Amino acid sequence: MPVKTYREAINEALHQAMREDSTVIVLGEEVSGGAGCDGSRDAYGGVMGVTKGLLPAYGEARVIDTPITESAIIGAAAGAAQTGLRPVAELMFMDFFGVCFDQIYNQAAKFHYMFGGKAQCPMVIRCTTGAGWRAGAQHSQNLTQMVTMVPGLKVVCPTNAYDAKGLMLQAIQDNDCVIFVEDKILYDTSCEVPDEMYTVPFGEAKFYREGSDLTIVAISNPMHKVLAVVDRLASEGISCDVIDPRTTSPLDEEAILESVETTGRLIVVDEMTPRCGLAADISSIVAEKAFDSLRAPIRKVTAAHSPVPFAPNLEDTWMPQESDIESAIRDVLEYA
Repeated sequence: MPVKTYREAINEALHQAMREDSTVIVLGEEVSGGAGCDGSRDAYGGVMGVTKGLLPAYGEARVIDTPITESAIIGAAAGAAQTGLRPVAELMFMDFFGVCFDQIYNQAAKFHYMFGGKAQCPMVIRCTTGAGWRAGAQHSQNLTQMVTMVPGLKVVCPTNAYDAKGLMLQAIQDNDCVIFVEDKILYDTSCEVPDEMYTVPFGEAKFYREGSDLTIVAISNPMHKVLAVVDRLASEGISCDVIDPRTTSPLDEEAILESVETTGRLIVVDEMTPRCGLAADISSIVAEKAFDSLRAPIRKVTAAHSPVPFAPNLEDTWMPQESDIESAIRDVLEYA
């Protein structure tokens, strides 16, 4: 099976979806890449190079550069979705959700509900997230919790290239608004990805490791740090269930609860801030529904509750690191 990067996997999914379905369009700032600069088109394919090659393949009517106005991008995409198209809107950095949040949570998320199921909103909003890119406090936040809490939105957080392609194809086929959260750090990571089209269903968690001592739930980029720690501790006889929810809405609660009922211990690792984040949400679900199974307090390993620092050494300290994860594992296992 060919090995592809996370970036290549998403690009391939977009190509295949647009080839298969003429109603799929892509719009956003510079998605055709370099338009309006020196006259060349498709120069780099969006700010992260994910949409490169779409313009020459599908033309300007389906690969649409927009002005730098997030509210217009999402508003246009939501309107296009009502006319029978399946837009994929690129928002660049998730940090800019605030500019267009009304179009997301008050419009796109509610069409299906407010019109009694007679209207649908088949649109995908692509956005990047995550720290460690030395991009400063306004381009490094993880705000996944802000969209996960909105009823009517589906939220996808692929951890590897295989899931990125399958989840993107699933997202484009979905009849509701899907927020597709891409961690910037993962774009150059790679794994085996089939050439053919396939989908990864929403709401089905993936078990990266299976074990009996502890359950670890990790979301997106921190998963790779968790796996490094867990594999290292395996030499000490420590075995862990390592679960990737893959989608935070819908969330595969059943997989998490069944694991905790077996291991009796839970650590949640994510890069959001600790208050009202995904770690807090998953912890509350387990505390409410599997409290009798717990043999130790739940631990959250998250970013600090502060803006993302720009200084590299401070940014690294702000993010959950392998040492934080290992310390949490040892603390939970040593709890009397």
